[in-house]
Parts: sequence; structure tokens; C-alpha cells
Amino acid sequence: MALSEKDPLSEKDPTGTVPAAAAHAKPRPEPASGPQAGDPALIGVPTFIVGSIALGLTLVGYVPATAAAAPVAVILAATGIGQLIAALWAAALGQNAVAAIFGVFTGFWLSYALLVLGLVHGWFGIPPAAATRTQALFLIAWLVTVVLLTLGTLRLPAAFSVLFTLIDVALALVLFATLSGSAGLRVAGGYAVFAFVAVGVYLFLHVTSLATGGRGLPLGRPALGG
Repeated sequence: MALSEKDPLSEKDPTGTVPAAAAHAKPRPEPASGPQAGDPALIGVPTFIVGSIALGLTLVGYVPATAAAAPVAVILAATGIGQLIAALWAAALGQNAVAAIFGVFTGFWLSYALLVLGLVHGWFGIPPAAATRTQALFLIAWLVTVVLLTLGTLRLPAAFSVLFTLIDVALALVLFATLSGSAGLRVAGGYAVFAFVAVGVYLFLHVTSLATGGRGLPLGRPALGG
């Protein structure tokens, strides 16, 4: 700007002390810092991965069928709490879609742990004859919810749509395995879990690359245009 041009921020107010325009200007927002900054996925994604690995190993038979509660320690202490922290962090940043995703999966993982512990210890007064239908009820409710989440996030990059679709497939396979008593479908569900774990690992490498000053990985175009 040339010196002869009039700069509105250089005009004095009647007291001659504060530029008139500056006196009425809205303060510029400060960049986020501390707990209000960063990427919640740095906590949400790896804690999702570790719980999924524990669940997948259980489904493919790494532990005996009688040890259904084997992954609960990881799911409760790491995944459920990690998803909750990520959801609250995203909500504080105003990242509504991210907060919704991590919030939904907070509910999934914590309710899964509670279901398993409740059935194993008889907390809910559910007779053994109703255990299969109880598990199916859980799986149906969450399958419908995650399918809705999948449809609601089709404007996100394609990697997220692939992740949620694989979660849908895993839930459907475990549901059919539960209702039919098929060990083969149960194992297939476990491999579907490992498939979405692989996508989760890719997303984790993406967010850690960005967080450490690198370039993000390609995530693909959204299924629905923005």
C-alpha cells in the first residue's frame, strides 16, 4: 500500500490515541492451543485398532470359545476410554462429524464389554437359553446403527467409507454366526475385523504423518460429492 493511500486502521479516534477502525473491529480469534488443538484421531484411531485386534483374535479362535471375555480388559481400559477421550476432544474443537463417529464407537465398545461381562457373570438375570438371542439383539441393534453411520459419512474420503463398510460386514457375519452356530462364519467375521483393522492402520499412518510434519496419505474421493 502506498504511503499516500488512506489506511482505515491509521485513522485516529477523537481522543487521538486509538485507530478508529481498530476501536470498532472485532478481535481476531486466536489459534487453538493446548487441549483445544491437535487431531483427536491420534488417540481415537489407535485405541480403536487395539480393541479390534483383540476382538478379531477372539473371533478366529486364538483363545478358547469359553474365554469370550478375553478381549474385555483391552476394550474397557484402552478402546472404550480412548474413544471417549477422542469424542470429547473432537466436540471441543467443533468437529461434529468426528465427535459423532468416536462417540458412537464409544457406545459400541463399552456396551460390548458390558454385554460380555454381564452374560459371563449373570449380572442381568438372562437365562443361558436366551444368551444367543441376547447377543443377536446386540448385534442387530449395532449393525443397523453402523449402517446408518456409514450412509451418513459418505461425504468423507473413501477410506472412511471402506472402513465403515467392512465394520458392517464383520457385524453381519458375526450376527449370522451367532444365530446359526456356525464356527466358519465366526472365523470369517474375525477376518473381516482384521480387514478393517488394516484400513485403520492406514488411517493412523495418515494422521501421524500429518501430525509430525509430513504429507498425508491419499484417502480417495468421497462417494458423494461435497
